[in-house]
Amino acid sequence: MHQLDQILSEVASYFPNADLPLVRRAYQFAAQAHEGQTRKSGDPYVTHPLAVAQIIAELKLDVSSVCAGLLHDCVEDTSATIEQLSELFGKEVAFLVEGVTKLGKLPYSTREEQQAENFRKMLLAMARDIRVILVKLCDRLDNMRSLHHLPPEKQERIAAETMQIYAPLANRLGIQWVKVELEDLAFKYTYPGEYEQLALDVAKSRAERLEYIHTVEKLIHKEMTENGVPCDVMGRAKHLWSIYQKMKRTQRPFEEIHDAIGFRVITDSQMHCYQALGVAHQTWTPIPGRFKDYIALPKPNLYQSLHTAVIGPRGERIEIQIRTREMNLVAEHGIAAHWKYKEGKPVAPDTDKKFGWLRQLMESHKELRDPTEFLESVKIDLFGDEVYVFTPGGDVKALPKGSCPIDFAYSVHSSIGDHCSGARVNGMIVPLRYQLRNGDTVEIITNPNQKPNKDWLKLVKTAKARTKVRYLLRTEQRDKAVVLGTDLLDKALRKHGTTLQRAEKQLKHAATELRCVTVDELIIQVGYGKITTQQVLEKALPELAKAKEDLPAKTESMLKTLLRKVTSRRTSSSGIKVAGEEDILVRFAKCCSPLPGDPIVGFITRGRGVTVHRRDCDKGLDLDPERRIDVEWDGNSKTHHEVAIQVLCSDKPGLLAHISQSFTDQGVNINQAHCRATEDGRAVNTFHASVKDLDQLKSVIRSLSRIKGVFSVDRVSADVG
Repeated sequence: MHQLDQILSEVASYFPNADLPLVRRAYQFAAQAHEGQTRKSGDPYVTHPLAVAQIIAELKLDVSSVCAGLLHDCVEDTSATIEQLSELFGKEVAFLVEGVTKLGKLPYSTREEQQAENFRKMLLAMARDIRVILVKLCDRLDNMRSLHHLPPEKQERIAAETMQIYAPLANRLGIQWVKVELEDLAFKYTYPGEYEQLALDVAKSRAERLEYIHTVEKLIHKEMTENGVPCDVMGRAKHLWSIYQKMKRTQRPFEEIHDAIGFRVITDSQMHCYQALGVAHQTWTPIPGRFKDYIALPKPNLYQSLHTAVIGPRGERIEIQIRTREMNLVAEHGIAAHWKYKEGKPVAPDTDKKFGWLRQLMESHKELRDPTEFLESVKIDLFGDEVYVFTPGGDVKALPKGSCPIDFAYSVHSSIGDHCSGARVNGMIVPLRYQLRNGDTVEIITNPNQKPNKDWLKLVKTAKARTKVRYLLRTEQRDKAVVLGTDLLDKALRKHGTTLQRAEKQLKHAATELRCVTVDELIIQVGYGKITTQQVLEKALPELAKAKEDLPAKTESMLKTLLRKVTSRRTSSSGIKVAGEEDILVRFAKCCSPLPGDPIVGFITRGRGVTVHRRDCDKGLDLDPERRIDVEWDGNSKTHHEVAIQVLCSDKPGLLAHISQSFTDQGVNINQAHCRATEDGRAVNTFHASVKDLDQLKSVIRSLSRIKGVFSVDRVSADVG
């Protein structure tokens, strides 16, 4: 009860008129509903909803959100129902709980599809009430804090999902402290070797770093005060994931990361922010290209601040952020800091322009039916830095870093994107592959005869552009499939004395039997090659089934006809089952080089069998879902698969031998190596090695990461190097 009292005290501190008895009743209901249940740690299960409610109170959310935190697992894990919660705690609390509850009872073919549909449901609920995702973030944060109690495979899966979805969401919502903690916790389980080494390096320099922070804090405060800028100054070391990302980006070891410390100047007005910037640049030498003005151009998540980097005391590079107290509140708590209470109710997203990005997010993705593609496209919108560019009329467009003119064109209007043939940037004609930069003024050149092509998918960065291009390309493929399917079926039917028109009734029956909604859908599946004309004839003209034994062997089954039955020697070498069949011609996509243990998906290609991609492969996601087919690893296969591993390290004698020995120690053979030194004393090494599965690859990567002088180890495309 002590933790409940803390929660009640916290809520009362920022919301004096809060209905605290409702919170107490919610706790009592949750405690009773979860009675007898325990967490993996052995603690009573109710400690989890209590911890979630505590985090929600730290975000200073309303009573309904706190109650939802206490009750969020009741519907999923106990006999409680949404109707029961609505009756006892009100419709608002019930809605929030329902938004967070997983879709555990719906049949999905893969964990990825279930994850995607869960996320889609949360986003839809979030579009109606932003508190849904805030409660979910608090739930995820507490689960990450106790992740060490789960088995390693679950730790890795949940950590990866957190890094890919929930940390970017926290960032998009502007809740920095949640984002930072989620990233560091996910880092710990995603790259355990690198995390341990970096944590050790940071701990060694802790005393020296704290002394430096304290000294510079006083120095900055003195300079600001003497120049008439009232302020508070806070210094802090960057969090581990941020330092690790910088090490990878710059290909430098921890000892050479000099700006791992940042300072925050909090003042009382926007005018004093710019004055403080002047003082900082007057006192210390600014580093060119490192100044960013997020006050004049706020981030889409409402973040405002001035960022600069200077050569500070003792010649150390330091980063300085300058903002007002209100800006600082928004920077830490994001959208939660904008909570306005009117009779205890917060503003709805659709009534406030601050939530415009959320509406845009849902608009961009509502036409995506495929759950895996939906999740991938949402990740694109959540991740990454932005560049700010201008229309010829002076309007600002925020696009992901690396965006090209095609992305800009689609952000203006879909039809402009569809017919984009070129662009002028700052008055100069540029190619469509040009990467937009901050401050560019972009004018799109259109041509009514221009239409998207496959190459555009290699250029675009925004989810909207990628979705639109894929849609148009698939529509084109679908039209071709209709023509081809119609032609194949008509020819097959004519051989048996009928036509498509005359056999319409029989074809409807065949469509139902072959699980197609309509005859048109049946024709398309024939055009794609997923259903053969022989299958259709056997269902449409039953008399053919009786004579099946007289048919040529090549028409025995759809897969064995289309995908070509191969010898048993070739079959065993693939290690893949296609729709339950083991003797299907299979090839592995070089763009992602799948390994046993990777989630995979197959795509039918006429005459070339099935191509297998990793589920998260960008090129696989660009392919038409209509061609997708279920594939799985054959657990009995002993086949080894080639994978490419890129190692960035120092260029020093003996290190390559040490790296090679690490492969040998893990029982892995190097088939090919490409090594080159760079001008800055570093080396880029790409090894093509044979491994038996994903676990062995991870073991190799962990072993290589521990070698002193190695900066990063990454699995890369097989055609790299």
